[in-house]
Amino acid sequence: MITTQQLQEDFTSGLNEFLSNYPESTLFGPIRYLLSLGGKRIRPVLALAVCNSEGASSKEAMPASLTVELFHNFTLMHDDIMDHAPLRRGRETVHEKFSENAAILSGDALFTAAYQAIELSSSSALPQLLKLVNKTSMEVCEGQQLDLDFESKTDVNEEMYLEMIRLKTSVLLAASCSMGAISAGATDERVRLWYQFGEKLGLAFQIQDDYLDTFGLENLTGKQVGGDILADKKTYLLIHAESKGPMPSTENCSPEEKIEIIKSEMSSRGSDLAAKNLMKKYSDDAAKALDLLALNPSTKTWFEELLFSVTERVS
Repeated sequence: MITTQQLQEDFTSGLNEFLSNYPESTLFGPIRYLLSLGGKRIRPVLALAVCNSEGASSKEAMPASLTVELFHNFTLMHDDIMDHAPLRRGRETVHEKFSENAAILSGDALFTAAYQAIELSSSSALPQLLKLVNKTSMEVCEGQQLDLDFESKTDVNEEMYLEMIRLKTSVLLAASCSMGAISAGATDERVRLWYQFGEKLGLAFQIQDDYLDTFGLENLTGKQVGGDILADKKTYLLIHAESKGPMPSTENCSPEEKIEIIKSEMSSRGSDLAAKNLMKKYSDDAAKALDLLALNPSTKTWFEELLFSVTERVS
């Protein structure tokens, strides 16, 4: 039977053992700091959970779970620089605590460590895993570039936004699931279904993340609420609101005033409800992929509860 606590304990043990191979130095200090902040660990836990559900142990998927978590944190370290974010999980971001140069270089080292982790996979699984890691890595970069491009575009529509978040966020969750299945020796069809489940889960997750950035509580999210609004990011909320008519000017407003004005417009135009409905749609799509995998009842329940936690989370 899969339990979240056991999976988290397995991963923490594996992560600590892996990090022990690196020296205590100024290069790896920021890496250990960021990883010590914890977080939901949804990506590595998914890799381990899928591997377990396919009849193998956490040990087989540990390299994959390490890879997805290290790669994810690499993207966070660099994204926080690009976003000028002051907080990550309620604590100073790496570039704020150490320096921007330290965050760039340690992020590069973290990216390399992710590839060193995947080297520990079985020889039979490694080629397929490495191909998926490379594909996913490039897609995440493409998604981040689209996100940056959208800041200066005025014609971003819903379709463009959904493709951006699919690349930037969803494909890594999809890869986490697929890599767990590959590590367990699952068939290509099951690997495909697990990818589909993770992809839809990722879309629901990111839409909820965007929602919380605007309508969440800072003491719960651990991030600056309204950061996307201040950065003029084209989230689903903003795209939906703009589709209802021109938004009021905030040119001469303080940051706090800008956040409140845009939030009010989003609410009055039903953008918050529309985001919730779209998130629910993707959650339902993920559930359909889960049905096709025909898991045993207790295992299926674990993944269903995960889906529920994604759509109902407040942090």
